[in-house]
Amino acid sequence: MLGDMWTSILLVWITCVPNASTALFVGHSNGSRDGSTAGLHGPGEGQRILSRAKRGWVWNQMFVLEEFSGPDPILVGRVSIPYILAGEGAGTIFAINERTGDIHAMKRLDREEKAEYTLTAQVINRDTNEPLEPPSEFIIKVQDINDNAPEFTHGPYHATVPEMSQVGRSVTKVTATDADDPVYGNSAKLVYSILEGQPYFSIDPNTAVIKIALHGMDREMREEYLVVIQAKDMGGHMGGLSGTATVTVTLTDVNDNPPKFSKSIYEFSIPEDLGLGKAGGRVKANDRDIGENARSTYSIIDGDEKDIFKITTDPETQEGILLLKKPLDFESKKSYTLKIEAANVGFDPQFSSGSPFRDTATVRVTVEDSDEPPVFSLASYLLQVHENTDVNTIIGQVSAQDPDAAASPIRYFIDRHTDLERQFNINVDDGKITLAKPLDRETDMWHNITVTATEISRAVVAIKVLDINDNAPEFSSDNEAFLCENGKPGQVIQTVSAIDKDDQRNGHFFIYSLVPEMSNNPNFTIKNNIGKITSIFSKHDAFRRQKQEMYFLPIVISDNGNPPLSSTNTLTIRVCGCSNDGAVQSCNVEAFVLPIGISMGALIAILACVILLLVIIVLYVTLRNHKNEPLIIKDEEDVRENIIRYDDEGGGEEDTEAFDIATLQNPDGVNSYLPRKDIKPDLQFIPRQGQDTGSNGVDVDAFITVRLHEADNDPTAPPYDSIQIYGYEGRGSVVGSLSSLETNSSDSEQNYDYLRDWGPRFRILEDLYLMSEGDRDT
Repeated sequence: MLGDMWTSILLVWITCVPNASTALFVGHSNGSRDGSTAGLHGPGEGQRILSRAKRGWVWNQMFVLEEFSGPDPILVGRVSIPYILAGEGAGTIFAINERTGDIHAMKRLDREEKAEYTLTAQVINRDTNEPLEPPSEFIIKVQDINDNAPEFTHGPYHATVPEMSQVGRSVTKVTATDADDPVYGNSAKLVYSILEGQPYFSIDPNTAVIKIALHGMDREMREEYLVVIQAKDMGGHMGGLSGTATVTVTLTDVNDNPPKFSKSIYEFSIPEDLGLGKAGGRVKANDRDIGENARSTYSIIDGDEKDIFKITTDPETQEGILLLKKPLDFESKKSYTLKIEAANVGFDPQFSSGSPFRDTATVRVTVEDSDEPPVFSLASYLLQVHENTDVNTIIGQVSAQDPDAAASPIRYFIDRHTDLERQFNINVDDGKITLAKPLDRETDMWHNITVTATEISRAVVAIKVLDINDNAPEFSSDNEAFLCENGKPGQVIQTVSAIDKDDQRNGHFFIYSLVPEMSNNPNFTIKNNIGKITSIFSKHDAFRRQKQEMYFLPIVISDNGNPPLSSTNTLTIRVCGCSNDGAVQSCNVEAFVLPIGISMGALIAILACVILLLVIIVLYVTLRNHKNEPLIIKDEEDVRENIIRYDDEGGGEEDTEAFDIATLQNPDGVNSYLPRKDIKPDLQFIPRQGQDTGSNGVDVDAFITVRLHEADNDPTAPPYDSIQIYGYEGRGSVVGSLSSLETNSSDSEQNYDYLRDWGPRFRILEDLYLMSEGDRDT
C-alpha cells in the first residue's frame, strides 16, 4: 500500500562553486517509486541563497519514509560532490553513489524502533582521496506513518459502583496508548466509544471516563455488566486504526431491601420435657441484600407469657432460634401464641425513613405431653436417727408422684453406689427407709444416700446419726508428767484435760478423781477436779531419783452423760533433776552421779567425743580387715568363665628375694629382717623377733603355730594364700632312732621285747623281730 502512495519528500541539492563560498540550494519535488527527482532550481531562479564567510559545507535535515517496501532503494537525498559517509547506518542502512551523489536507504525503516539517524560526511579530492574539509554532521529523520493501532496495556479491567447510583456517576477510567508519533499528523490522536454496555454506561470520548447512564440499576436484578470500550486513532475518522478492551463492572450492595418472613404464621410442637435453653424451633426472615445489609435481629414483641421463651439470632444462617427460658407443663398450659419481629441491624437513610427495615410474624407453640418421671415431694430429705436404734427400725420415708395424667404407681430403690455398706433398706412401694445395720456415730456421723423412683427420678436423702453417751472420756494428750526433785510441796505437777468422742450436748463436763484404793495417795493429790481440766499437785518435797525414778498415778475421769461413763487413765510421773529456775535437765538415774556443775552442753560434748572415738575404732578395724582380704576374690555371682593368664615364671632356686625360708629350715638361724621386694608394704613394722626355742626339746607343731600367728599379724606378709615348704624335721626324739644302722651292738645283743608294749599296731614288726631272734637261738 505504501509503495502505491505518492509522498512529498524534501531533497537537498548541493552545488560546489570553485574558489567561492559554497551555496546551498533547497528544492521541493515529488518523489516517485523509481527515486527520480524534479523541480531542482539553480541560484539564479529566485531561490533563497544561504552563504557563510568561511569555506565549508552547510547541511540540512533529510527525511525518509518509514515502512517503505519498494523494489528499489529509496532516494533520501543527493550531493553534487563526492562524500564519504560515516555514523549510524552508514554502509548498511544508508549508501551514497559516488558518481551521482545520491543517498539511498537500503533497508526498510521503522520509526517506532528508531526515529532518526546521525551521520557524518567528508569531502575528499577524487584524484588524491585527501579530505578537503573536516567531517560534517547531519541527521536523517524517519517520517511517521499510521502503522500502529491503539492498545490497552493495563487490562483486564474491573470496576465497582454501588447499586441505585445516580446517572452520571463516575465508574472508572481506562486509557489506551498509540506508538505512532503524537506530534506528526493524527496517527496518535485517540477517540473512545462504547461498543457494548449501553444503555447502562457511557464514556467520555476524550478522557475515557466511564459513567452511569441508566437510573435505578438494582444489584438484586443484575449484579455484573461487561462493557466493551474502543479506542480509535486518526481522531476517529475513516481509515484510522482501533483497539478494544473489556471492563467488568460489578454493582455493590446497599441496604435497600427489608427483611421478609417467608410465612406470616409459624407453628411449632414442643415436648413439655424440653430442657431449658434448648431450641424449640427456627424462623427465617429473608433479606435480598447481602453481608451486613442482610443482618437481622429477632425479638418477641407480644404474646401470652412471653417470658417463657426467648429468641436469638444464628450468626451463620441468620435464623431466629426460639429457646425455652422456663419449664413447660402440659397439664397447666397446652399452647402459647407469640408475636416476633425481625429488624435490620443497620439502615441507609437514603432508602429507609429514619428507622431500620422490619417485619413481623406470629408463632404458635403447642405443648406436647411427655411421660415425665416421678417428682419427689422434696428435692432432698433430712432424717435423724439415734446410733443405738435397732435394726429394721423405720427411720423415715420419701414420697414421689407421677405428674402425668395416668398417675402411675411409684417404686423406690436405693442407689447402692451411695450406700456401699448397705446400711439402709427401702420399701419399694411406700418409700419407707429402714435400718439394715447398727449405726455408730463416732465412725460415720452422716450418711448420704440417693433414692431412685421409677422412670428415672432421684432424690438425695441425708441421714444424720444422733449421738448417745457411749464413749467414756480419756486423756486428750500424752499422759506423762515431770517432777523436780527440789520442788516444793503443793506445786502443780501437771494440768491434764480430757476429750469425749460423744456429741458435746451429751456430756463434755468431766469429774476427775483418784482410784478408790489410792484415794489417800501420800505423794499426789487432785484439785479443781470438776470441769474440762484439772491439776495434779505434789504433797511433799522428798522425791529422789535414787529412791524411785517413776510414779504411776491412776485417775478416773467421768462425764455427766445419761448414763454417765468413766474410764481410768494412768498418768506417768518422772522424777527429774531441775535447775534453780525449775527447768528440767535430766530424768535418768545415771545422770545423778555426774559431778555437780556439769551443764547439759558439756554432757553433750562428752557424748559426742565418745561417739567419735568409737567411729574411729570401727574404721580402723574395718580397714585392717580389708587389708587381710585375699587379692584374688572369687565372685560367686559371676558365672562367666574367665581365663586368667599368668606370664610370671618363678626364678627357680636362684630367686631368693621373694621370701626367706632359712628361718623355717633352721629355727636357730639369725632372726634378721629381710624386706620384701615383690610388694610394697603399707606400713613399716619393726621386724618380728623369733622366739627362743631353747637348746633342745623343740616341738614342730608349736613351732609352726607360732610362725603362722606371726604371719597372720604381719602386714608385710602377702595377703594371699601361698604354698610354703617347711624342710625342718626337728632336733631329735626321746624315743631314739629305729634304724639299726646307728647302733654299735650286733643283732644278737638286741632285745625286742619292748615291742610287745607298743600295742597292736606294731604286732607285725614284733612278729618279724621276735621270729628272727628265735631262729638265731635255734
